[in-house]
Amino acid sequence: MALSELVLNAWVAQAVHAAAELGIADALADGPLSIEELSRRVEADPDALERLLRALITRGVFRRRRDGRYDLSPLADTLRSDAPASMAGGARFFGSPQHREHWSMLADSVKTGRPSVPTLRGQEFFDYLATEPDLAQLFDQAMTGVSDLAVGPIVAGYDFSGYSTIVDVGGGHGRLLAAILAATPAARGVLYDQPPVVADAPTLLRKHGVDGRVRIESGSFLETVPAGGELYVLKLIIHDWPDEQAVTILRNVRDAAGPDGTVLLLEQVIPTHDREFPGKWVDLEMLLCFGSRERTAAEYRDLLDRAGFRMTRVVQTASPFSFVEAKPS
Repeated sequence: MALSELVLNAWVAQAVHAAAELGIADALADGPLSIEELSRRVEADPDALERLLRALITRGVFRRRRDGRYDLSPLADTLRSDAPASMAGGARFFGSPQHREHWSMLADSVKTGRPSVPTLRGQEFFDYLATEPDLAQLFDQAMTGVSDLAVGPIVAGYDFSGYSTIVDVGGGHGRLLAAILAATPAARGVLYDQPPVVADAPTLLRKHGVDGRVRIESGSFLETVPAGGELYVLKLIIHDWPDEQAVTILRNVRDAAGPDGTVLLLEQVIPTHDREFPGKWVDLEMLLCFGSRERTAAEYRDLLDRAGFRMTRVVQTASPFSFVEAKPS
């Protein structure tokens, strides 16, 4: 029975996906609604919608009031598209037909050690996303949700005050860099990512009041990284790449950092115990999408050594993410 529950959790994930796809949480954001009112808001069959909610309520997603109206629960509140750390994009991306198809190839990827996306799509993951704009938008929303969840523990988990220039490599729109600079008023930042990504960064940086302290540069970290930083931060970058490309990225950081720079990798470092840890599941996602992996501390030490760094410590945060700190060797 315990294994049966694990197998049937696929149904739970799809039910959450359906709720996000229908926008049920957004419809309930202004207050509880009857099933008739809610079904009109989300354009769903009242009977089928009630059955979906009945199932989700057993897992704490949504609730039914004594008067029969449906309302947000704390879990359901995270499915609002405008929630502070919204899971709506993640629920829709990871539950999408396309991504479920990627996971349907897990046994083949385990047999071959190769990712499923090129086999199914004939393209690498990000090249495929470029052909599916709606799916790419959901992926961006999912990654934004992950970033928003991680920002608080990240900023609280490491002392950034000793660095005057912080370079966020592959930093997207700059959400993490903005949070770090807000916590370290004396520091300045460099945001580095590909041109289409950083094009929208000024809006976010202005929103957080740090735009005057950030220089935006564009390019590929597989080719070069801006020089002159004291601290180079790479959040969830290295886990996207197999070892050879990961070493290339880190060598480019090493060249840019000079003899006195510090590199800080933010990753889900795989522990040596056999207990539950989210990174062990993300590791399979990396296999399927990129042919890459989450890594243990020893594996990060090896990568950094090959790139000309010496790993100095691993700093755990109050989240699944840890800092892997290294200095030039």
